[in-house]
Amino acid sequence: MTAFWAEPDFDAHELVQLVHDRASGLTAIIAVHSSHLGPGAGGTRFWHYADPAGAMRDALRLSRGMSYKNAMAGLPMGGGKAVILADANRTKTPEMLAAFGDAVDALGGRYVTAEDVGISEADMVAVAKRTAHVSGLPVEGEGSAGGDPGPFTAYGIYLGIKAAVAHKLGKDSLAGVHVAVQGTGSVGGGVARLLARDGARLTLADIDAVRAARLADELGGVAVGADAIMATPCDVFSPNALGAILDDRGIAALDCAIVAGGANNQLARPEHGGKLAARGILYAPDYVINAGGIISVATEYLARREGRLGDVAEVNALVEKIPGRLEAIWHDSDSTGVSADVVADRMAQKLIGRG
Repeated sequence: MTAFWAEPDFDAHELVQLVHDRASGLTAIIAVHSSHLGPGAGGTRFWHYADPAGAMRDALRLSRGMSYKNAMAGLPMGGGKAVILADANRTKTPEMLAAFGDAVDALGGRYVTAEDVGISEADMVAVAKRTAHVSGLPVEGEGSAGGDPGPFTAYGIYLGIKAAVAHKLGKDSLAGVHVAVQGTGSVGGGVARLLARDGARLTLADIDAVRAARLADELGGVAVGADAIMATPCDVFSPNALGAILDDRGIAALDCAIVAGGANNQLARPEHGGKLAARGILYAPDYVINAGGIISVATEYLARREGRLGDVAEVNALVEKIPGRLEAIWHDSDSTGVSADVVADRMAQKLIGRG
């Protein structure tokens, strides 16, 4: 694995820690990009990497993305992320989760963790037995914040898609708007259901073809192969799986007016935002549109630190500010000719004291 400071995605990160616990078999990376606004907050990803260097790249990119996401969401939290390196069988044990909880606790609150890909609410309960610096725990009472943040992420993306359709297509309704949804898990599936409720026409794809087909049947949509979704002619392409899909090849394949989805780090490299703009495709910066989950997690965590329960209405009110932030980015981009991703990055960098 290349030294992290030599990685292209190293961006003056405040902390990058490799955790190895021989007894449990845990190998993890915890990265804190910025604590300018508060403790570094971001979920833990449990994933098998054929090349361990990919885990370091994910930790660096995702933690930086969380700095920007939390800042743009108006949260008093910095940016952090953790990656647990799974073996090929995705072996996950109580001992590994306990060791990970101990590693988070040893940082003394510099990093606050929650769910991400491969990590469940039950896993966070296990981690919480070893540290208080965790969120995404089960809901403690009716109307209280907590639990799976996925539905809040999906709600924010849905609102962002509506805003994008209004801005780019001049439509105040999603009825008949064709959305190609990549990824039909917790977030993508939630987005699809909200879109279907508004009469959108859906094309769905997932690496789990059976899951995509079932959701298509449920919603009256069409399922296509995972390798075909990016080239599907549509109004909106909504990526809700893993990131780095918007590279030269992916952008060339697109046949849409808008890209708006929940996947993290959708742009393979910084220059790809300009390439989207050059094609006339409106881009919703991922860390702005997909902030609903971290808004839920942060609201829950901060409320618990104050000795109270967070409120779902409080979370929804913050999520409902996402369209306004996107509009501000797009209007700036329209007036300056600077691509939306760069506009958003500059806004976020100022907010974390790096602009």
